[in-house]
Amino acid sequence: MSTQNRYSPEFRERAVRLVEELVKEGSSEWSAINSLSEQLGCVPETLRRWVRQSQTDQGKRPGMTTDELEELKRLRRENLELKRSNEILRKASAYFAQAELDRRPK
Repeated sequence: MSTQNRYSPEFRERAVRLVEELVKEGSSEWSAINSLSEQLGCVPETLRRWVRQSQTDQGKRPGMTTDELEELKRLRRENLELKRSNEILRKASAYFAQAELDRRPK
């Protein structure tokens, strides 16, 4: 999965605004997305996802907002790091416990 965004946030916002304007003028959302995606040089599905996420962020559609999705990603990364740390500590504890058992009494 690519971590680099191909389109800037300004480009995305502008594209979503253009779709909203065409819908207000009477076009169907899908026809607006298809015609604009060709003009803007992006895939219709990409533009459709941007529009859906914008609608979710505005509260027009149910789902997780962009801020909630970012928070979820951050928490998942943190959880993964904590699991790794716990595994390291568990192994170190077992190692030192074994070393203590192997030590000869005086």
